Amino acid sequence: MKQAGRLLTCNGLIVSPLLVWIALPGRFSLWPLICISLVPLFYWITAAENRRVAFRRGLASGIILYSLLLYWVIPVLMQYGNLPWFVAIPCLFLLSLYMSVYLAVFATLFFQLNGTDSVWLYGAVPALWVGLDWLRSWLFGGFPWMDLGYGFWSMPSLLQVADVAGHHGYTFFVVLINFVVFTLIDGRISPLRRLSGVILVIAITITGSVYSKIRWNEVEASLSSTQSPLVGIVQGNIEQNLKWSPQQRQRTILTYLERSQFLMEKYSPTLIIWPETALPFYPINNELLQPIKQFVRAHNVALITGAPWYEVQDLDKKLIDYYNSALLMSADATFSGSYYKSHLVPYGEYVPLKRYMPFISPLVEAVGDFTPGVIDQPLMAGTIRAGVLICYESIFSNISRTWVNSGANVLVNLTNDAWYGKSSAPYQSWAMTVFRAVETRRSLVRAANTGISGVIDPHGRILSDSGLFVQWAQAVSVPLNREKTLFVRGGYWFAPGCAVAGILISLLLFAAAGRSGKGFLRQ
Repeated sequence: MKQAGRLLTCNGLIVSPLLVWIALPGRFSLWPLICISLVPLFYWITAAENRRVAFRRGLASGIILYSLLLYWVIPVLMQYGNLPWFVAIPCLFLLSLYMSVYLAVFATLFFQLNGTDSVWLYGAVPALWVGLDWLRSWLFGGFPWMDLGYGFWSMPSLLQVADVAGHHGYTFFVVLINFVVFTLIDGRISPLRRLSGVILVIAITITGSVYSKIRWNEVEASLSSTQSPLVGIVQGNIEQNLKWSPQQRQRTILTYLERSQFLMEKYSPTLIIWPETALPFYPINNELLQPIKQFVRAHNVALITGAPWYEVQDLDKKLIDYYNSALLMSADATFSGSYYKSHLVPYGEYVPLKRYMPFISPLVEAVGDFTPGVIDQPLMAGTIRAGVLICYESIFSNISRTWVNSGANVLVNLTNDAWYGKSSAPYQSWAMTVFRAVETRRSLVRAANTGISGVIDPHGRILSDSGLFVQWAQAVSVPLNREKTLFVRGGYWFAPGCAVAGILISLLLFAAAGRSGKGFLRQ
């Protein structure tokens, strides 16, 4: 045991980031490794001389981890932001550094807490991790990319508890398992505390398994009697560098119309979905809209498509709001609904502190910055009530939850992942989207410009999916559901609850250590 501990301590800086990277969605997705991936990190933190060293060790591991997970930022900035490599690489480093601060804070708290031999640590350690994930999900606009719980995305039978505690519940369990494994190897931990950890993991596993089986059968029975309209999806595979050029716009529209024509001839869906900004022009009074209107009239089919949009607030003052929008065109060729993206991408759709960083302005494609919209009513096409997630809105569970509370019986994700190339990012984005379906028990239909497009059912099963950088069109029967899950009704409080619980338990343990004469804090 001691020899294993020394080995893990020596390799903590590199091994944990590598194991997490290999386990999470992307190039490898070897999800079982997630259950032991943090053990070397825990050892490395525990072996620190003081809390300042623990902080630095957490920061260093985080920089390596997030550089591996977010490496695709560099080609995005270079190819589409027109930034040189010597600017793009520091941008990745700064983003990784920011993400790593949360891990560094956790490392410091873990170092302090592990000096107490208490069973309450099995609650405090995973709760603090989840609490910091939750903080990162909304602070400064939020960037909840690749939390540990997403490692289970490809195993529908293991995902059913997500309708109670969301993906944060799975992160809690991952950290707990890793901490229990750590205590089993660490010779300084008392036998009673080790046994308590094992019993806790077994109890949670059994409870989760029983719940998952019951809920799977309940949802299956519910879906067998629900309406399942046929929905068509088109992946145009339009090159990002070409789609906005005036000479390519007509070709883009013809591509989408040809693939939609194929769907109508083979499947006759009631609704067709095109990706984010599939219309590379402002549709208002644009002649390129005419063949689309003719198509929907001729086939009596509704269409949801992404497009830029603008609204004039004051023409004299040149006050114009620009939106990244999803538009619903009814079978009579009129726009009967719209949604303007509410959670914009910083440095992609708007530029915070733009006057202080003019070099990054080329990342914004549209004329001026986009204006955020608000979630109102779902887009309605027959029995379909679509809650729309544009681009990376699919990684924010609160947006999906808000749509369900607004009456959505299906979620539709329009995205353009061409930016990411053939990197890990499209796979990561797709994997996170799976959890939105289970958390809300809504089918999720995804139309992406270059992939991955597909359909996920309320169990988290992938009913259909496309490859990357191929033209693709498919129609799938999409179950509609009206159930409001425990997560939608209140389970979303699990993560902030962890933040509060982690802090309270930590304070109690520190106070108890102080009263026993062991000192309030490790130095």
